[in-house]
Amino acid sequence: MMKQPICMLLVGAAFLAAPAWPHTSPAAPDVAAGLVQDSHLDLLLRNLYWNHDRKQGQPDNREWGQGLRLAFRSGYTPGPLGLGLDLNAYGIVNLGGRREYQGRAGVLVPDGRGGVHDESSTAEGAVKLKGYASELRYGNNLRPYNPVFAPADTRLLPASATGLWLTSQPRPDLFLEAGRMTRARDFNQVSHDGRFYASYAGVSTDQVVFLGGRHDLDEATRLTAYGSEFRDIWKQLYLAAGHTLVMPGGNALNLDLSAYRSLDSGAKRAGDIDVTAWGLALSYTAGAHTFKVARQQVHGDQPMDYLGMGPGTYHDSIFLPNSSQLADFNGPREKSWGFFYALDLGKLGGARLPGASVQMRYVRGSGANGNHLAPGSPYAFYAANEKHWESDIDLRYVVQSGSARNLSMRLRYAMHRMTQGTSGASSNQFRLIVEYPLPIF
Repeated sequence: MMKQPICMLLVGAAFLAAPAWPHTSPAAPDVAAGLVQDSHLDLLLRNLYWNHDRKQGQPDNREWGQGLRLAFRSGYTPGPLGLGLDLNAYGIVNLGGRREYQGRAGVLVPDGRGGVHDESSTAEGAVKLKGYASELRYGNNLRPYNPVFAPADTRLLPASATGLWLTSQPRPDLFLEAGRMTRARDFNQVSHDGRFYASYAGVSTDQVVFLGGRHDLDEATRLTAYGSEFRDIWKQLYLAAGHTLVMPGGNALNLDLSAYRSLDSGAKRAGDIDVTAWGLALSYTAGAHTFKVARQQVHGDQPMDYLGMGPGTYHDSIFLPNSSQLADFNGPREKSWGFFYALDLGKLGGARLPGASVQMRYVRGSGANGNHLAPGSPYAFYAANEKHWESDIDLRYVVQSGSARNLSMRLRYAMHRMTQGTSGASSNQFRLIVEYPLPIF
């Protein structure tokens, strides 16, 4: 672990990002100009308070920290193939709290002795090659975000991966990408040599590959397809289609259908896997208001499992409509209904508050059944006919003007209740996030 003070971290990263390029040949000034002209250095300050109140005597989590992120993005050298460099530097400061509540929320970095570090930092980077409407990146700061591989950014540190990542957009309506990832850094870690996990099974692999993309048939209709393999765990296919119907007066009706198909692979470290999971969501937007209802169902004797980047952590690679803050409603054979409401206060009439929004959801799941799991399965923590529900509220405000422009404040509160079953716990979770982005150049 890197333990240099945060001030040294920032100074060091700024030094790395400074446009001081050696003049070793007549071509060097032109190359340097190409690299520097479109370069950017940005600082993000994120303050996060996390309070997870578990019921039935289980241990609570309460952590509070300040994160600092420096992100340098270079331009490219001239020519049909341009070479560039991206560098990131991260720091975390523990802002206090009782020791017995720390170390399990993933906000702060564990110290290996049951507590957390008061100060942690790390740095990472990637080289990039751009040309012919495509970009190839190689390094340890890769952050693809797609239905089969989506590292989360919900704590002080964003998770990242080491590997190769190719993206291409040959036309405005077509986006393609492929990746081969070999190492992980979780959102509560500073080491870059971790493994990838099947979150619910708790087993790991040292390689994830994926391929896929999105095609917009027109302004209203979109198709998405991805495939991935977690070596010796599973192969997974994701398909989705969406259509938006704009009505007279500007109101809109949106229909989204998404589905996963997962099968065991290789050494089958998570055991037998034969799962199909799908979700159907219908939403209606009228002015400042959006209403949505969603149906989600899992077919198979295992849960719909997805990406983890450390033991006991969960990331974002479950693009199903009822996946929520505390529960995913993805148990074996589980069915769920979700109801959502969003209000954009910037679009209201006389009570307009630009930059403010409210989102609420309620999801109820039933029928998860672990009785058909194979003996010794890592998923054998489900009971028969489980039932649970979750209610969430998300309040956000972004300052629109003045010296504090783009300062954002977000409050997230979730309540989950396990009314029947053994796979989850009843709990309340409160998060308060304050962010301030500062472009340096």
